[in-house]
Amino acid sequence: MRNSKPRRSAFAAAALTAAAVLSLVAGGCDSGDHMFVFRWAGAQPSQHPRSQSMVFFEQELERRTGGRIQVENYFSGVLGRERDVMDMVATGVLQGTRGGLYADASVKYRLFELPFLFANWDEVLRFAYSDFTKQINQGARVNGYHIPACGISQGFRVHTNAVRPIRKPEDLRRLKMRVPPQEVFLIAAQAFGANPQEIPFAEVYQAIRTGVIDGQDNAASNVWDYKIHEVQKYLSVTGYATGADPFIVSLDWYQRLPRDLQLTFDEVAREAISYSDRLNRESAQKYLDLLSQELETNYLTLEGLERFRELSQVVYRHFVDKGDISWHEIEEVRRIAKGN
Repeated sequence: MRNSKPRRSAFAAAALTAAAVLSLVAGGCDSGDHMFVFRWAGAQPSQHPRSQSMVFFEQELERRTGGRIQVENYFSGVLGRERDVMDMVATGVLQGTRGGLYADASVKYRLFELPFLFANWDEVLRFAYSDFTKQINQGARVNGYHIPACGISQGFRVHTNAVRPIRKPEDLRRLKMRVPPQEVFLIAAQAFGANPQEIPFAEVYQAIRTGVIDGQDNAASNVWDYKIHEVQKYLSVTGYATGADPFIVSLDWYQRLPRDLQLTFDEVAREAISYSDRLNRESAQKYLDLLSQELETNYLTLEGLERFRELSQVVYRHFVDKGDISWHEIEEVRRIAKGN
């Protein structure tokens, strides 16, 4: 599979943004000749499964539409951090993204993140492809987003740190652990006894190396690809949470597509998400094996798992009390995940 179009420099990224803004002011460049441009940006490097699935998306969508939709992919955060990119999609400067700020589209995607709600890949995929999740995707329209498909965000998260193995919640006590800028992970870290620090992932390596934080949690692929193992000592395979991976598209841009192109766009997006999930699942054990060669590795015992599950109820209650989700929805997710 060929690489996507060349990565741009920061100057080129700024030029792209300016050009897109000018095109919007002028009334849009996606009219008249019936050729549409879909600009997509993400944080992961080009070799990452998510990025590779977007290369697939680019090739297939351009082929199946006969070039009527042209795709421009921007990897490795060259157009900014996830917050910047989500804002650009919201304002129409970009047409799409995938990443951790999907609560902007719908708070119901929090259900994917709840700690220890899913036991394995089969359960979470069952939920991701369910009618329940399709309803969440549809609900994102009220916030200005079209979501043609939703998958899994890189698999289950693991913990790494430079102090001690994590076998039970008490082992996290007072550790300075980086968490992503998502409320559920902040609340979970607090419930488990850690001292959470919200730091952009691009700064984690240096923050650990200089002692600003003790560790972090993330998908094993990110831990390896961003070389976090170089500054850590312990890998604890907690598998405590995963996340959603909705294909986030500007609704305004999507609605300007002719109906036939909308159908093709959605079809290829679903295939790209499925391809991404397959790549992530196939590579999950490979990344764990690589990390285990570099770090002292442990898995949760049944006793430790049960203790974490007990404390997870604090996280569930927080979001139920907040009104983002309900106990009924949590039970419905469990039912779907178990195949009942």
